[in-house]
Amino acid sequence: MKFNIFTQKQQTVVNHQGEKAFRLSPEAELYAAVVTASLNDGFYEKADDRLARIQELMLKNDPAFVARLAIYARNTMYLRSVPMVLAVELARLNSGNGLVAKTVNGVVKRADEITELLAYYQMANKRAGIKKLNKLSKQIQKGLAASFNRFDEYQFAKYNRDADIKLRDALFLVHPKAKDEAQQGIFNRIASNQLAVPYTWETELSALGQVCYEDAGARQAAFRAKWEELIESGKLGYMALMRNLRNIIEADVSVMHINRVCNQLSDEAAVAQAKQLPFRFLAAYREVQVLKSVYVRMVLNALELAVQASVRNLKGFEDSTRVLIACDVSGSMQMPVSPKSKVMLYDIGLMLGMLMQSKCRLVITGMFGDRWKEINMSGRSVLNNVQEYYKRAGEVGYSTNGYLVIDDLLERRVRIDKVMMFTDCQMWNSKADGSNFDKSWKAYKAFAPEARLYLFDLAGHGNTPIRAERDDVFLIAGWSDKVFDVLQAMENGASAIDQIKKIAL
Repeated sequence: MKFNIFTQKQQTVVNHQGEKAFRLSPEAELYAAVVTASLNDGFYEKADDRLARIQELMLKNDPAFVARLAIYARNTMYLRSVPMVLAVELARLNSGNGLVAKTVNGVVKRADEITELLAYYQMANKRAGIKKLNKLSKQIQKGLAASFNRFDEYQFAKYNRDADIKLRDALFLVHPKAKDEAQQGIFNRIASNQLAVPYTWETELSALGQVCYEDAGARQAAFRAKWEELIESGKLGYMALMRNLRNIIEADVSVMHINRVCNQLSDEAAVAQAKQLPFRFLAAYREVQVLKSVYVRMVLNALELAVQASVRNLKGFEDSTRVLIACDVSGSMQMPVSPKSKVMLYDIGLMLGMLMQSKCRLVITGMFGDRWKEINMSGRSVLNNVQEYYKRAGEVGYSTNGYLVIDDLLERRVRIDKVMMFTDCQMWNSKADGSNFDKSWKAYKAFAPEARLYLFDLAGHGNTPIRAERDDVFLIAGWSDKVFDVLQAMENGASAIDQIKKIAL
């Protein structure tokens, strides 16, 4: 079975709701656990438990697959922490043949990730005191040494923070070999703590904050001028721009500068280079939406254009294909993706669902909890649609009765080609009337034999409410819009696991 990523024995397990579910293969379970990992406590699983499960799953998988998965998570799914975890854990498993060095070099994409990887190495090996990083894995050392040659002085200086493990510590520990005299000069300045202070929005605003002003008006004028200068400098990165939209608007910069901000936000090349997770746009949209300013509408429109640019190449289903998109808004989906984030798992599901909806011609959309409810929206906006769903989430209750989505199609005799569900996959039946997801899908397939089911797993708990029996059920996991690349690969006869295994080491 080409698409079957479940275990050969089709092991039946019980999910977190006590409902019958089906265990994934070790490869599929590790993939789902990794690409949905924020390493903070979830509704069903604590961060330490998720980490322990990932460590256990690594033992059940080929080290080369783990290495490729780490690189996939960093470069395709845009995750930062969990790829470093995989690289360090591979080193602890004593994987040889240069595999760890290649993995480290493949996941370290920012200068601060050198020290972050070492910080996790220290924690994972329970090191403390002056010699907390002694006996560093030679393979990690080799991989980090190669990474040191990837960054210029600005990049090093930008992330040269006064943390527990400093860039200077990493330099002395790793002993990278400079590629030329200019690089050696940078290394010397790291060693002597003489890197040039970088021109960043943080350093500029920090310096401005140290100044004493005559009154609040003078302070406001100074910060307005500084934000206008930063916007004009071209050195305000895309992520920094999105994070500071509220500050920029509240600083009351000029119309010319707001136009520049909006142009940068909606620039297709800038969006592609920034590689932002879709929910980042949603977080920025929400921050701006509540402000009182004539600039709000302009910025919201720019964010909508940015989202559309981010999925410009998403093929979707614009022909005669009939699509149903169902978003899980149950209680377990209402968990933040990180301790400091206001974005929840069901926000990610709604965001991905609305992105797909915008690319489909014949489509039904809705959400489910205790009940299933169709809420069809225009395909012209994405972020505004998500907000409308967000406001109405309580209308369907908080259980995970996903089987009702399928039952409704069957009762109304509606033929759908592709059923797409954005969920944590912890389906159950709160009504206790004998119905379940597996039974409902089998009944629907008898009515619509060509139908296919796509489960977009947003939590990675390692089980699904249904198993693949006739190549008609597909599992896709992750929070990035790149999940739709996996969808397209499946349409062409491949799977996420196939994509990962093709990554060069």
